[in-house]
Amino acid sequence: MVGPRGVPTVVAAASGWMPVTPPGRQPVRPRHPSLEPLEGHLDDPDVTDLFVNGAAGLFVDRGDGPVRDAGWRATDEEVRDLAVALIGLGGRHIDDATPCVDVRLDGGVRVHAVLPPVSAEGTAISIRLPRLDRPSLGDLHAAGMFDDAARADLDDLIARRENILVTGAAGAGKTTLLASLLGAAPAHERIVTIEDVAELRIDHPHHVRLEARQANIEGAGAIGLARLVREALRMRPDRLVVGECRGEEVRELLSALNTGHDGGAGTVHANSLHDVPARLEALGALAGLDDHAVARQVASAIGFVLHVERGAGGVRRLAGVGRPRVDAAGRLTIEESRWGDL
Repeated sequence: MVGPRGVPTVVAAASGWMPVTPPGRQPVRPRHPSLEPLEGHLDDPDVTDLFVNGAAGLFVDRGDGPVRDAGWRATDEEVRDLAVALIGLGGRHIDDATPCVDVRLDGGVRVHAVLPPVSAEGTAISIRLPRLDRPSLGDLHAAGMFDDAARADLDDLIARRENILVTGAAGAGKTTLLASLLGAAPAHERIVTIEDVAELRIDHPHHVRLEARQANIEGAGAIGLARLVREALRMRPDRLVVGECRGEEVRELLSALNTGHDGGAGTVHANSLHDVPARLEALGALAGLDDHAVARQVASAIGFVLHVERGAGGVRRLAGVGRPRVDAAGRLTIEESRWGDL
């Protein structure tokens, strides 16, 4: 298996936010024999994602889409061995009985792997590299992710302790925007974040991170997001955050935000503001909530929905804002708002 050794470069942002390496700061990545084939890309601050598609090759995303690495060579067996090693490095296991696993490595590198036959064309490995910077709202504003009116409203939403839902497609900048918002919270507040794989990097002095746990090889010991939300409520959080709602934990989050826990937040995958109701209804169904119950819970619990998009060249921008409402039929809808009028 052959992996190139790249030379670190710095990304320049234009008309929107893109990840950059802070001046004078060297990349810090975990080092382990399992990572040697990918070492050059791990040290390249331009790289956001790596994808190994079995023996078909390695694809590298530097913000403008995946590009095949012509220098990469690996057999199906070598890619499977790499997946097993990387997942093991994160403290979990992957095998035929558990063929799909997600882990976080030291340093914030996130690895997801899928084994055959679930992955029909050979072992698939997806690696998300952490941002080396922790941009503040001021940094995102200066880079053009949002304008002056939006910046003023975002500051106000944090000061008013509004509950916020950040939506967008994968890689659109949801986690980055959420982290910058939480970083603007007063230093005396206690922030508890709950994630399947811990990714939120918040520049705040009182941040407690909870991470879900996979079952062991006997199928016991799993701790899911819904359980962690309940545990977090006993930790007296000033702000309760679910990094990504993707299942029944949406019920616990909405219940918590509806019982006096203001200043909370979460993220949800959605392609637009108008797709958010359908996405939340689908998640609510997993938790046993019907459409009308979801509408009432969301409209009561969530103050504002912020939608982010990733445009050409990898530029991220805050594309819209809206408020959850219940329509005449009792269903959830998002009423778009204008910056400066929140």
